[in-house]
Amino acid sequence: MTTPKLWQTSSRLSQRHFALKQPYRCFSCSLRVSQEQAKQDARTTHFGFENVPESEKEGRVNKVFSSVASTYDTMNDYMSLYTHRLWKDHFVRSLNPGSPTASQTILDIAGGTGDIAFRILQHATAINHDRASKVIVSDINPAMLAEGRKRSLQTEWSDSGRLEWLEANAEDLSTIAPESIDLYTVAFGIRNFTNKNTALREAYRVLKPGGVFACLEFSKVGNPLFNGAYKRWSFGAIPLIGQLVAGDRESYQYLVESIEKFPGQEEWAGMIEEAGFMLPEGSGWENLMGGIAAIHKGVKPVR
Repeated sequence: MTTPKLWQTSSRLSQRHFALKQPYRCFSCSLRVSQEQAKQDARTTHFGFENVPESEKEGRVNKVFSSVASTYDTMNDYMSLYTHRLWKDHFVRSLNPGSPTASQTILDIAGGTGDIAFRILQHATAINHDRASKVIVSDINPAMLAEGRKRSLQTEWSDSGRLEWLEANAEDLSTIAPESIDLYTVAFGIRNFTNKNTALREAYRVLKPGGVFACLEFSKVGNPLFNGAYKRWSFGAIPLIGQLVAGDRESYQYLVESIEKFPGQEEWAGMIEEAGFMLPEGSGWENLMGGIAAIHKGVKPVR
């Protein structure tokens, strides 16, 4: 009877040891991961009138705003017949930003071109004699932020230390500390978000107790005759103006469709309240030009 050689025994032990070291593979775990991924891929949202996977919308919206960044404000002038400037002025006045006694930290979401931020700083300084409050301009699109930085060089705020620029997704503001913001503004941007409820929860998280969420956005016209004329202008003229002025009909067709898909005043107010905000007395919103646009506000309760 022959005795196994030492090297043969060692070889078998090594094989057993190697087998034990193989990565553990859990079939049911892999299946659950695949199912979760499939669910994510199956979830859809609207991109204008088109239904797209949620995972695709952010990239497609980014492409639109990269395309329109350099002509964005000019196109807003043409599309709104310059009334967007009046709406933005009224929006900021209604918020009365700034304080002569305590500086504020204000977050302007989807504010790439700086339109709202410049108005806020001007109001805080000229009306409330506040020379310390600052605005963080956040936008997911670097081209829009670049346009805003360029425009800021023509203002007194560029080197004031009161203006910051942040590239971030409004649905994930993890770089901003909880309860660190006094005022959260978003103007003509939230309709482009993939998940508006997630963005509202993030707004609630970053605001201090007593802080204000304020949104200026296109909405629903109440008068049927006026609404008919407005729709004809929107769908007939605006994409054509986009083609003639910016050489980009497709992006402006999307912008018009995104307005149509945005929730109406009452539904949007309900979503804000559902996120935990207290609505102002009355309806919770203010219509502008019969509802072409509306201002919605919510206050984070003081505990």
